[in-house]
Amino acid sequence: MIRKHLLLTGMVQGVGLRYRTKYAASMRGLTGWVRNLSDGSVEMELQGKEEDIDLLLQTLQQNRYIDITGLRARTIPLEDEYYFTIRDDE
Repeated sequence: MIRKHLLLTGMVQGVGLRYRTKYAASMRGLTGWVRNLSDGSVEMELQGKEEDIDLLLQTLQQNRYIDITGLRARTIPLEDEYYFTIRDDE
């Protein structure tokens, strides 16, 4: 199990990315959260198996409306949580 903090840039707001992320995370048993930032980027934390996190990101990148042009990721400490949520915008 790992936890990653991610910052996505590009055409990532107004294209359903948060809802697609929540659905894909739930399907893969990932926990964490996602939210829009005021600068137009999307911030998220994902926790679970690394291969499931990678598959989720591949799923997002294959969507024809979502265009991720930048992705910054770092591993952070695990948290005790049980589900994936969409947080209020920053």
